[in-house]
This record gives sequence, structure tokens and C-alpha cells, in this order.
Amino acid sequence: MRARSLLAVENGTVRQDDVAMKSSVKAVLAVDVGGSSVKILATGQSERRSFLSGPTLTPKRMVSGVKKLAGDWMYDLVSIGYPGPVLRGRPIAEPYNLGCGWVGFDFGAAFGCPVKVVNDAAMQALGSYEGGKMLFLGLGTGLGSTMIVDGFVEPMELGHLPYKKGTYEDYVGREGLERHGKKKWRRDVADVVARLIAALEPDDTVLGGGNVKMLEALPPHCRAGDNANAFRGGFRLWEETTLSRTPGLVPNDAHEESERRF
Repeated sequence: MRARSLLAVENGTVRQDDVAMKSSVKAVLAVDVGGSSVKILATGQSERRSFLSGPTLTPKRMVSGVKKLAGDWMYDLVSIGYPGPVLRGRPIAEPYNLGCGWVGFDFGAAFGCPVKVVNDAAMQALGSYEGGKMLFLGLGTGLGSTMIVDGFVEPMELGHLPYKKGTYEDYVGREGLERHGKKKWRRDVADVVARLIAALEPDDTVLGGGNVKMLEALPPHCRAGDNANAFRGGFRLWEETTLSRTPGLVPNDAHEESERRF
């Protein structure tokens, strides 16, 4: 990749040509919203903080909890990894495992500063990316999925594709682990990963999410991600502060158009 910083988005697609460049802003608060917890980390801090989420967590409660938890941290900008599809920096569907009210919520007004919202798997993938064509699969409450091809980030919803008597997510998400046990869950993970690698032909496959630690061994041609990469991805969202056409990553209250960069 050429050494320049450029992010371009079409309907949630991100272009990043220099993911190694340090952020030009002083303080970013990265917020990773999950089905079981909300985790946060700010620029310059060494230890992440978290609080429980769950089916009663509304966006208003999330913002209140984050502000309380980060009360002694300084930050100018906020990145949010959202557990669902995002279009032009806004959630377009309510999360499966959280409360309601996320669609249409004004995160920028709630935080009182510029906010960028992306799919949570995309944020972790962005923090894991090392170049080429990468497939990211997040083994957590569900199955997060993102492809990055030559710096273009494309969040996907592969977990909802049909598989056996349900969907991929039904078998390799948390419910599948609890319902079938570790042994069968591990076999299903290996099978699902192999199917997706065969179909998408990535150069690099990263398995992230909280349940990757439940695997005895990684499937072939995979490397383990780190949940800390979600924060790294959140910081990277702000590496270029003068973006002119970034509807998927612009502040939550902005409305800009973009052209596809393939």
C-alpha cells in the first residue's frame, strides 16, 4: 500500500491506504458495543474499562454508562463499534441482543462531540488488517464478518446465511456453543470457516471475538485476532481528519455522498 492516508466509503465501505499512520488527533474514545458488555478505551490510556450490556441496554443508557466510566478521561472524538448493520454512519437495524432505540439515535448530540459509527466486526477488522485481502470472522454473541480488500473495508452479514437447520450464527455463535457444547461447536466452527475461506478466497483470515479462546486449535490458514484490535480500529477511523466523501464514517449528524472506489 502507498504511504498516504485516505478513507473513502460507499454505503459503509471504507478505504484505508495507510493503516499504520498515527492519528493526528489527540484523543479518541473507542467504544466496542457487544451483546454482553460495552468496552471502552481512550487514546493514551493503557487499561480498558467495561460494563455489562444485555437486552435492556438502550443507546441512551449506553452513552450514560460510557460517560460515567470515562469520566476521568479526556477525549475529543468518539468511535462506536455497533453490533449490527450501519449505513452512512447510522445503524439501520436494531441490535438482536440489546434494547431498542438505536436506529435514528443522534450519538453526536448525546456525546457532545463528533462521533463515527461502524459495524463492530468492521472496527475490529480494521484494527487487525495487515494488507491484501483479509477475511475477519468474530466469534462472539453471534458471528461478525468483514472483508478488507486492498484497503477497502466491506462489513458483511455472513452469520445470517443458511446453514444446516438454521444459520451460521445459530451454530457458531454463543447460543450454539451453549446448546451443543464445546466439542461440537469447535467442529462447526472449523466447518464454517473452511466453507467461507473456500468461497471468498482470502489471503489472510483472522478469527476474533471473545469465544476464539474456546478453540483448542485454530482452523487451517487462520490467525487469532485480539479484542484489543477493536480499539485500534476505532482509533484508526480518525487518522484522516479532512475527509471530504465518507458517508459511512462521517460524524453521526452529517450527510455526505460518496463514490465507490473499486
